[in-house]
Amino acid sequence: MDDSPGRLSRRSLLQGIGAATATLSLTPASRAFDDTGGAWWQGDVAHLLPLVDHRQILLKCSFNSAQSGIPHLRVGDRAVAGRRSDSAGRFWRFHVDKLDPGKTYQLQLTDERGKARTDPWPLRTFPAPDAPATHLRILTFTCAGGDEDIATAGGTHFFLALAARQRLLERGLSFSPDVVIANGDHVYWDQATSQNKPEPFARAARDMFARHGELDPTRPALGTPNEGVLTRIVDAQIARLYGVRLRSTPSFFITDDHDLFENDEATDTLVTLPPDQRMLDLARSVQHLYYPEFLPDPTRPGFLPGSGAPDRLADCSEVFGTLRYGRLLEALLYDTKRYSTLKGPQATMIPPAVERWLGARTASTDTAQLLHMPSTPIGWSAGKWGEWYPDVLQADGRLGIERAKDYWPHGWWSQHQRLLAMLHAQSGRPPVIVSGDLHAFSSGQILKSGGLDLANNPVNTLCVGPLGSAGPGFPSFIRGTPPQVPSQLVLDQAFAPLEKNGFSLLDITPEKIDVRMFAWRPPESAEKIGHLQPFHRYSIAR
Repeated sequence: MDDSPGRLSRRSLLQGIGAATATLSLTPASRAFDDTGGAWWQGDVAHLLPLVDHRQILLKCSFNSAQSGIPHLRVGDRAVAGRRSDSAGRFWRFHVDKLDPGKTYQLQLTDERGKARTDPWPLRTFPAPDAPATHLRILTFTCAGGDEDIATAGGTHFFLALAARQRLLERGLSFSPDVVIANGDHVYWDQATSQNKPEPFARAARDMFARHGELDPTRPALGTPNEGVLTRIVDAQIARLYGVRLRSTPSFFITDDHDLFENDEATDTLVTLPPDQRMLDLARSVQHLYYPEFLPDPTRPGFLPGSGAPDRLADCSEVFGTLRYGRLLEALLYDTKRYSTLKGPQATMIPPAVERWLGARTASTDTAQLLHMPSTPIGWSAGKWGEWYPDVLQADGRLGIERAKDYWPHGWWSQHQRLLAMLHAQSGRPPVIVSGDLHAFSSGQILKSGGLDLANNPVNTLCVGPLGSAGPGFPSFIRGTPPQVPSQLVLDQAFAPLEKNGFSLLDITPEKIDVRMFAWRPPESAEKIGHLQPFHRYSIAR
């Protein structure tokens, strides 16, 4: 398969965006770069994140300054007025429907009189669900968030420098993906759980709270002084990271625990799941301002939790999504934290109605390939509380269950088993799970899980690699162990989990899924990123 960004295909219409955008300052009249290396004028726009299906576009956008008028999005010969998302007029969303499937549209932001606010750019809708499609390339990563300035007094940084993250993103975009999937933890700004850590780390969090301002837990996120604090926090982690780089690449954002502004933890004094109203308000507000909800899908019930909120686009889902690309691929994207329960043997990470939806779609046969994309990894553990597994770090340094994991409900494992059983039951295509959250790359086949014997149709599972982790964010630092295979699983690993930054590319065809993993970590030279090659590649045959 030709990897050249300039080949004549849909991807030749997309921006390559060179490494020079790493210095983007988000100031008025700044410029990004197009696929020829020429300047692309972004005016006063700070960030653009679009999502499409075969008939619609949903675009989230922010400006560096408040807009006195209503910006418009020109799509072909149509002009669609934006809807303000914030109080000040910096954040806007645009929804365009009744588009043609598989068509490239020229988009442009203008003012009310039609005066250009940016240069035009291309964006293509997906093929219709019943249309043939032969290839889709996905760029995917996890844990992209984190403020680069958070550091201890000794200089230990919690997150990778933004310039390095941008270079990694640009290297991924140089392969001209059709889609980007960011799997969880877009924002790290834990409130209570940042303060129960060792003092050097708790103090670093307090210093950043003082710098950006405190979030008042007694007041809503939007429409109060919290709004200015929140946008300062998230501008530094989402708007500055992505800028306008993804303007021509449909982007799916799966949420996870840190997007609720806490780590998943359970102690005698604090249990963070299910999230309280404060956490939900912060998570929903960030999505409302910065990145698109999942567009409606006729095969996804509209009554699922997180759907149909009156302040969102009708029939959109905030946490359970579908990437449907013709008859080639259906990817099922799901947050495993927001609607988790702690009901002992009946506990679930995803609601029963969502599990039934996943089961129905997994049993369907109308696409050549199917992916499950949960926010919590399946196949590996770092002994963290909010995992599918009861394993916790034992005195001898291995994961196990001899010492119990406090407050962990056995129902999570039961649901894990049901998900594996439904994936294994597929006969016409390989069972594949693509996970985030782990702060590591991993790959393997699950041969056995508890009492489930999967050896005659092993479940392929991989973790895609973190974009923004630094030393304290890797499991071996904060958990005292690298990720390990849980004690209940027999898993044929391609390699031991690798704690490096990077991303994965998935090339989907009717016959197979080709996986390439790209990894980098300081003190390796940042110059290496621009020429980064996969450290691991393999194929999953149909």
